[in-house]
Amino acid sequence: MKTLLLAPELFRAEGGIARILRSYLKALCEEAGEGDEVHFLALNDGAHDPEKIRPHSKGRPGAHVGCGRSKLSFIFHTFRLGWGSDRVICGHLHQLSVVWLFSFVRPRIKYYLVAHGIEVWRPFGWLERRALRKAHRILCVSEYTRRQMLRFDPKLERTRLVIVPNTFDPGFMAPTGKSLVVKSGFGPRILVVSRLTRADAYKGFDTLIEAMPQVLRQYPAAQLRIVGGGDDERRLRDLVHTLHLEDTVHFAGIVNDAALSREYAACDIFALPSRKEGFGLVYLEAMAHGKPCLAARAGGAPEVVNCEVGALVEYGNTDQIAVAVADLMRHPRDPVAIFRRAEQFAFPAFKRHLTAALGE
Repeated sequence: MKTLLLAPELFRAEGGIARILRSYLKALCEEAGEGDEVHFLALNDGAHDPEKIRPHSKGRPGAHVGCGRSKLSFIFHTFRLGWGSDRVICGHLHQLSVVWLFSFVRPRIKYYLVAHGIEVWRPFGWLERRALRKAHRILCVSEYTRRQMLRFDPKLERTRLVIVPNTFDPGFMAPTGKSLVVKSGFGPRILVVSRLTRADAYKGFDTLIEAMPQVLRQYPAAQLRIVGGGDDERRLRDLVHTLHLEDTVHFAGIVNDAALSREYAACDIFALPSRKEGFGLVYLEAMAHGKPCLAARAGGAPEVVNCEVGALVEYGNTDQIAVAVADLMRHPRDPVAIFRRAEQFAFPAFKRHLTAALGE
């Protein structure tokens, strides 16, 4: 079996899609048998560093191409590498039309789409509908995403849309039996992790900031740490200044995985009250550290976060955010239960789901 994995990017960025597609690469390589090959092609990556690839490839050399954002190069290498492949796994809807066109020269090729979230929560163009309907399977990260796709194209064959929940890097999972609670000393220390871009304003950073004055009335020492960066950071800093929260809200910038793990370990509550999470990989990363999560009752987040491991609020409701913070502090969630919830989405479970979906 020869497999080609297509991605917008794999190693150039640390966004959720890149992280989950690296898990796809790792799972495909681990499940590959003797003589099987796994190749990958990333539109936005440049030349790949073998040291970054090695932990995800199980030592399999397969062809790996970064197209440096060249769409012509991406199309050329999709046809070149796809010609000798048995199946193509497309990591984003925007790339699916290329695979659909390729299927006309290789009619027997099976191709799959990974459907993440907001990119498929909309009406589809003519070419997208054609490409989707010919896909062998559509791997939806959540039931919500599956329902949205069927809503916008009822002619999709329902049995071809299967749920493959996201996973997280195994390195984020705390060892069983280890204490999962690290006291921050701030009480409470609230953490949010995401890109701070205008396009991602729906993630609710501003509502978290706006809720902090109410949180401070009950917990004067409360702190909000924001990890990430982007073109919306200036607006958020201005909001912090307007609300006189400079001593309460701290911007940590973009951090590496080791620093991110320390941020998770040091917080008391992880919060991302987003309106459009297809799944919410960061919730899993926080839960892998035994931390309760605050999420919005929207998108795919309620399929990950429940009342046993956190709290759900209505999107944009700052009063509910403040109440939820108080509830999580007064009624701490059992870190062992949180850890068990994270284990349900750990890499071995993800690999089983993926193997089953590809084998159908």
